Amino acid sequence: MPKQHLNPPDLFPSLQYGFSQIVTTPPGKMVFMSGQVAWDAQQTIIGEQDLKAQTLQALRNVEKGLSAAGAKLTDVVSMRLYIVDYASHKAQQITDALNEVFEGEQPPTCTWIGVAALADENFLIEIEVMAVIENV
Repeated sequence: MPKQHLNPPDLFPSLQYGFSQIVTTPPGKMVFMSGQVAWDAQQTIIGEQDLKAQTLQALRNVEKGLSAAGAKLTDVVSMRLYIVDYASHKAQQITDALNEVFEGEQPPTCTWIGVAALADENFLIEIEVMAVIENV
């Protein structure tokens, strides 16, 4: 049985924001990834003061890490986003990036957490993911 993405009508419609309400998975290889930020491989920050650019770079890093574990973005079942000084006016930039990367009707679950700061003062967002690789 493959992953099942559930968006019950009794909960708010989350797909427009780039995430599912619930994802269930069959047994498989679980992948837990440390939070990814907007650094490239040389520790150069991508999108210095641009939240969407940093979100996209962090997601590119997620994709690279998943690949090293034998997984793909479609294997992601849950994400936590840590957003510096979160305010509602920042939501659209993040939503746009999530919708760009997780296209379609089966995005992972997602929790957004506002934080005062991250490991480097230039980081605006950090993304932590959990994935399940089916049929391994």
